[in-house]
Amino acid sequence: MSAAEWKKKCEEEWSLQGAPMPDGLDWKSVYEAKPFGRNLLKNPAPYGLSKDVPPPEPELPAVPDRGPPRFQPDGDFTGWTTNTEVLPYDTSGIPKVSITLVCAERLWDELLDEFQPEIAIQDWYEESQLHDSIYQLHVKLLGADKNTVISEHTVNPTEQRQAYSHKWKAVSHVFSGYGPGVRYVHFLHRLKNSFLNGFHNTRFTGSAVIVRPSKSSL
Repeated sequence: MSAAEWKKKCEEEWSLQGAPMPDGLDWKSVYEAKPFGRNLLKNPAPYGLSKDVPPPEPELPAVPDRGPPRFQPDGDFTGWTTNTEVLPYDTSGIPKVSITLVCAERLWDELLDEFQPEIAIQDWYEESQLHDSIYQLHVKLLGADKNTVISEHTVNPTEQRQAYSHKWKAVSHVFSGYGPGVRYVHFLHRLKNSFLNGFHNTRFTGSAVIVRPSKSSL
């Protein structure tokens, strides 16, 4: 196929009528990269879990959990008053961070600046009663310097703890009309863990950053 034919194929298959499509681009490589409609995150389900299957129930520890380690004073302290200090675990959880380079996914500058295709975000986290707030999501559209914030969206849901419920909860957002200059998507979520009666981490799955030229569902 000629360069013009590859360009036409991209335009028709992705409904890019009216979008800037420079002749100088390698349209065969653009087509093969398939930048639209696929997840740009490299590891969307690190726990190997699917949102279509209920999350596994927490397992009870095989032996009673004795909590954080206790540090006893060492030596002869006859006549001294001693006590034991219990150091708490950090239960804030470890932030999970992923940065997706939009331009490296064969999205050309003119498309992002003028046509501004939708950038859809989705994530699923495990419901629990550990705390009123167990999950946070912060997504930023950044400029070429990786610092300039062009648009951003934050989610910090409050959990309902009155009755036990354990399922996947979805979080989603669509960026559109965000303005010129977007080159990076910064995807950050934080999840709270607990050490009550054993270690229980809050799991997530189905994280997604998807660029799409027209409105559609994830």
